[in-house]
Amino acid sequence: MEDDADMRELLTHLVGNAGYECVGAPDGRTAARMIVTAEPIAMILDVEMPDMDGLDLCRLVRDDPANRDTTIVMFSANVHPDAIAAGLAAGADRYLLKPLSPRHVIAELREAISERAPSVV
Repeated sequence: MEDDADMRELLTHLVGNAGYECVGAPDGRTAARMIVTAEPIAMILDVEMPDMDGLDLCRLVRDDPANRDTTIVMFSANVHPDAIAAGLAAGADRYLLKPLSPRHVIAELREAISERAPSVV
């Protein structure tokens, strides 16, 4: 989930090239609606999003029994330790800092998925 169209397209492309089916969402509410039917194995969430931020969406996913085991990789430009702690407390498996390195995103995503759902990687 990423509100910047170029970044969303880049992340979707990266994740798709890594062998995962990937769909992007421009805001938190759209992503929340998509999750209901998609039951994703993983999500990459930007903290700063319109309509519903990444922290609220992360909490929503963790509270839903059908998606509780979804891997969540969160990212933000906010490097403050309190922001990182808030992301992890909301239920993120990883909290990555912008600017994002494509290789690092995929490596962290794969590692986080393997920890939550080893049979998927």
